[in-house]
Amino acid sequence: MRAVVMGSGSWGTAVAKVLADAGNDVVMWARRPELAEQINVDHVNGDYLSGITLPDTLRAVSQPAEALAGRELVVCAVPSQSLRDNLSQWLDDLSPNAILLSLAKGVEVSSGKRMSEVIAEVTGFPAEQIAVLSGPNLAREVAQGQPAGTVIACVDEERAKQVQNAFATGYFRPYTNTDVVGCEIGGAAKNVIALACGVASGIGYGENTLAMIITRGLAETIRLGAALGADITTLAGLAGIGDLVATCSSPLSRNRSFGARLGEGANLDEAQAATNGQVAEGVKSCRSVRALAQAHGVEMPLTEAVYQLCHEGMGVQDMVSSLLGRSTKPEVYGPI
Repeated sequence: MRAVVMGSGSWGTAVAKVLADAGNDVVMWARRPELAEQINVDHVNGDYLSGITLPDTLRAVSQPAEALAGRELVVCAVPSQSLRDNLSQWLDDLSPNAILLSLAKGVEVSSGKRMSEVIAEVTGFPAEQIAVLSGPNLAREVAQGQPAGTVIACVDEERAKQVQNAFATGYFRPYTNTDVVGCEIGGAAKNVIALACGVASGIGYGENTLAMIITRGLAETIRLGAALGADITTLAGLAGIGDLVATCSSPLSRNRSFGARLGEGANLDEAQAATNGQVAEGVKSCRSVRALAQAHGVEMPLTEAVYQLCHEGMGVQDMVSSLLGRSTKPEVYGPI
């Protein structure tokens, strides 16, 4: 396919590499001309994915109109909270028959909408032309060619298969799914749970605690997904438990690393400084996921605790106490 990756962060760069390795005609949009030149001349993205050699066939440009011209697959690789503004600027240059693929894992704070909903609202494209990619995909490991799986979700299964074929390589295995809601909720909620796991790790808690947080975090995600109409079996797959485990367990996860700094006693600014100046998605997502849960009457205590820690001044030990002090109850999964 003639593909463009709109964004040059670590995950956007890794995805562009996968598409190029799969034999597609790929261009990447980099906001800064000097970064585009570095990618074209040195075949590296030293700012976000240092030490990874990019394919010679992958080229970068700094003008959105040039990047988007004639592209059949438009990969939206910008953060969730800036997707709307970016799409508005790209709108006039989108090919009307293009497939728009979202990489962002989050819920828009201002509207409570999932990324596919934001894309549809801004562009007017039908749901059949909008897809999402979600799974246990740590950018550096994927860029290194380590075996990984992901999910391409679109309500139009044939278009999902078309995107699947574009991404298939010897190391990157894409699966298809028509449950866009489930894939997006799994991706958004896992960032919040990973932040909680990081906090626990920073305090010094071990594997028992982390396993409990991951498992109860999955229960929260299932409850929210069910309330929004997702197929809960999606959350037992790569876009659910798979993504959750990878993000909660790996030191490569920005959300887990950010949470660990908080658990060690850092404030938000100090934690941001320790993660190369980048705010973890979970800090923003906890606000929007919490609001979505409240709107649908879904109980999400871990998400609430992360929100209180990040936005209401709750201390780390008070966060732990609030969770452990909750009334005991049966272990029940799903919407019940």
